[in-house]
Amino acid sequence: MSDWNDLLPSSHADTFTRDRLPPKDQWPVFMADLPELNYPDTLNAATELVDRHVQQGRGQRTALHGVTNIDQHSGAFSWTYAELQDKVNRIAQVLTHDMGLVPGNRILLRGGNSPMMAACLLATIKAGLVAVPTMPLLRAGELATIIDKAQVSAALCDSLLADELQPCTTAGHAHHTPSLRQVVLFRSAAADGLEQRMQRHSASFTAHPTSRDDVCLIAFTSGTTGKPKGTMHFHRDVLAMCDLFPRHILRMGEDDVVCGTPPIAFTFGLGGLLAFPLRYGASTVLLEKHTPETLLRTVAQYRATQCYTAPTMYRQMATMAKDFDLSSLRHPVSAGEALPDATRQLWEQATGKVMTDGIGGTEVIHIYISSAGAQVRRGSIGQVVPGYTAQIVGDDMQPVPPGTVGRLAVRGPTGCKYLEDPRQQDYVKDGWNLPGDTFVMDADGYFSYQARNDDMIISAGYNIAGPEVESALLQHPAVAECGVVGMPDEDRGQIVQAFVVLKPGHSAGTEMEKALQEHVKQAIAPFKYPRKVVFLPQLPRTETGKLQRFKLRQLPPTA
Repeated sequence: MSDWNDLLPSSHADTFTRDRLPPKDQWPVFMADLPELNYPDTLNAATELVDRHVQQGRGQRTALHGVTNIDQHSGAFSWTYAELQDKVNRIAQVLTHDMGLVPGNRILLRGGNSPMMAACLLATIKAGLVAVPTMPLLRAGELATIIDKAQVSAALCDSLLADELQPCTTAGHAHHTPSLRQVVLFRSAAADGLEQRMQRHSASFTAHPTSRDDVCLIAFTSGTTGKPKGTMHFHRDVLAMCDLFPRHILRMGEDDVVCGTPPIAFTFGLGGLLAFPLRYGASTVLLEKHTPETLLRTVAQYRATQCYTAPTMYRQMATMAKDFDLSSLRHPVSAGEALPDATRQLWEQATGKVMTDGIGGTEVIHIYISSAGAQVRRGSIGQVVPGYTAQIVGDDMQPVPPGTVGRLAVRGPTGCKYLEDPRQQDYVKDGWNLPGDTFVMDADGYFSYQARNDDMIISAGYNIAGPEVESALLQHPAVAECGVVGMPDEDRGQIVQAFVVLKPGHSAGTEMEKALQEHVKQAIAPFKYPRKVVFLPQLPRTETGKLQRFKLRQLPPTA
């Protein structure tokens, strides 16, 4: 097996991404010593995810489920692997012939979780282009930042989401991006829409012979407080995420049916809802605008075996789970943010299903610590996923003994490669990826989350992990959701402040604040209790369900 730390020559005509990789001395160490990672030098991820199944006689198996009415979840349809290949090939023809794009060009993909969005993404990769998928909720200014950063020249955009992209192509507008010269709409009946263009092309397309080490994806980080960071991923990275976590932890196979909420524009969703099932010849249900009730209904209707969503959704679903047949569900997977133990227990009590927790990140592309089934240990996320190694380090980057709080450091076949960004030096040190999380590892190699490094609250000399206080609050019967942050305080440096959404039938006020404070004092060490409780109708979250704690810190004291 060749060394993954030495790049093979690029096949790209447009060398933008190769030219803007971080300096070699700022790279993490890459390890690819498992046999399933022995990829050929010439590798196109899309052919492995789609064409391979057709070639091996699985073309009539169902690949994707979708609906024509996204608001009502009605008008169900499905595509086989052969039908998906047909659409991918026609879109690739449009990209290369109609639009004149060449390997290495960046193309913005704007759409929700729909079969057409999936086909556009796969066609982009098959044509040797670089996909820049974006979240549906992004506004024109945010899109402009991404387009400028990645020097995007073309876009495939869902017609339902075209309004926010239009300013980027409008000369004189504050968000105009001169590099973006072409926009083609899909889910459109227009003569120049993607569907009409597809009909004018054949269903045959030869994949561009990309290098294993060619960039195929620029995923921008979600929920950041500053400028978004573009994380670059090779064809080999897309396959590696499929060949480790779902293979070793989920034991995925062709009979699996997958559903969930994370956008496929986000690497958690791209893996769980698209790449993983396609890698194993399984099927996936791509629906938009999920509520807790519609997600439960989807599991029951499609006999889903895996579900991917954030802890908040599982907490909400637990209250109504008894009304749905969830017997098919083998792996309810939680990721995107820390899973409170109270939520894990609530879900298990309601469904009898043991949740699979995981930690990953856009920089490392997907989950690298997790456990499932009998390996799950209460209070822990799990053990390192085969193919990766992790340790807890101090500020000097030296490993600390088991049971000691420190920074999580991880490395494996994937790792951080920011697009021309000085923050690379913060994320990678001494060949290790530093995701920015505080953890404890026990003697058995189980990792327990404490807090984001910047979410650790230091109050009167005590270190208090906000997520621990959140978990205690969630055990109170009146609490629907909560977020805990440190707020400045003259006497203590910081105090613990909780923002709480109450369940229906419970009233905010001084009495409830005191009740919650006493509850926390009884549940965990009393010094950790929230000295102030602010009641809100809802919490600020990203489109992927992550709690935006920085927005909580910005709220006025009496929000």
